[in-house]
Amino acid sequence: MVTLTMERSILRSSRNILDGRILQPTYLRPRRRGRGRTALAADTEHNHHHSHRAQPPPQPPSTATTTAQEMLPATSKLCAAISYRHLRNMTGLRRQAAVAISQELSRLACRSPGPSSWIHQVRRRSSLLSSRLEEKPFSEMEMSYIKQGEEALQKSLRILEDQDGWKTETVAGNGDKVLSKVLPDVGKVFRLEVVVDQPLDSVYGELVDNMEQMGDWNPNVKEVKILEKIGKDTVITHEKAAPTPGNIVGPRDFVSVRCSKRRGSTCVLAGMSTTYGAMPEQEGFVRAENGPTCMVLRPLPGSPSRTRLTWLLSIDLKGWLPKTIINQVLSQTQVDFAKHLRQRLARPVPVSC
Repeated sequence: MVTLTMERSILRSSRNILDGRILQPTYLRPRRRGRGRTALAADTEHNHHHSHRAQPPPQPPSTATTTAQEMLPATSKLCAAISYRHLRNMTGLRRQAAVAISQELSRLACRSPGPSSWIHQVRRRSSLLSSRLEEKPFSEMEMSYIKQGEEALQKSLRILEDQDGWKTETVAGNGDKVLSKVLPDVGKVFRLEVVVDQPLDSVYGELVDNMEQMGDWNPNVKEVKILEKIGKDTVITHEKAAPTPGNIVGPRDFVSVRCSKRRGSTCVLAGMSTTYGAMPEQEGFVRAENGPTCMVLRPLPGSPSRTRLTWLLSIDLKGWLPKTIINQVLSQTQVDFAKHLRQRLARPVPVSC
């Protein structure tokens, strides 16, 4: 039964290729119109008046037709196979079909003296398809990191969306504000609300594209290193915190998965602690945990050259530290971050010669 069905698929694909149904886009196919008595009578009369004209001699088959017939055996089998329901999940076969069709279309365009526009369109689309099929799929471990990043993003946004229960921790003279809230399943979280006099793209570029340079301008960070990039949205990082004044809190480090998303005019940078085999606990550092945490960037309403930044911070510093000290250190860390970020963004941009 399977063989009979595949043979029928091959026959249908063969007829479609010969008729130009597979390669030719639908908008270039002739439309079928209804033919009433008036149209049929007009055609009959037209044929009667012009029947004495000599018919043009038959033209030899074009190069495009000949090449299409040459590619028929291999292409028809591949098209029939990938259209069969039980074989659609065979990635290798889909890749082979896409690459074969792309190669045949390229040869067809080169041999034909004047290929029509639809050949170029189909060749371009088939090349894009074959290149996408050739992309390296994510491993099971990589998918788990992507899932962790998405989870951190969703949890952080849910915390920020709930406006109830926030208490003021610190209000700076320039209007920067730190709020806090205790959550049953997370603990105490801190929320920084500031406005930066820089456009969103500049802030986003500094926090994402130049992530590893954060230790150059933020005294609370000793080093940020990207351990692995997964796709275009997810990275694994190792961060070392700088010692606090008076060494109240000893050296801490973090291994985090970070996820960055841009949706219209809003950017979200989220993260949480994770485990990474290539970065075990370091001697002289206490491995702390963070997350869910995120930064939300939006253009200030009515002033698109300024950016509203909201930073949700959730950290477990580990060790035996009084909560009053932890709360003071974390809230001050957020205030200091806003100050140093402004200084970094306000620096003159070097002009390249």
